[in-house]
Amino acid sequence: MPTILLCGVDVFFRGKLEALLPGHHFVTPDSADWPDLVIADISRVDPDDVADSYPDVPIVGFGGHTDTAGLRRAHEAGFDQVLVKNALQERAPQIVQELITSVE
Repeated sequence: MPTILLCGVDVFFRGKLEALLPGHHFVTPDSADWPDLVIADISRVDPDDVADSYPDVPIVGFGGHTDTAGLRRAHEAGFDQVLVKNALQERAPQIVQELITSVE
């Protein structure tokens, strides 16, 4: 069962991700479990800190469509995928599967 670390993701959106991605184990940064994938809300965390903390783990960043500076910072930090929140909701299963499979 792949482990997905949620950084800065609020409880409401976590529930949506859990519904979209059944069969995955979701953890927060205080967990001892090492993640197979990180999903970060770039409006609530520093993209550079996330990228530095998980250098060998695929990272998906998401933010609001109006937060162009935040989306750009996540790209510059080296996130594997950077999407607006609605696109993540629409494509989460495919994106997560692609990124987790690429690491295995």
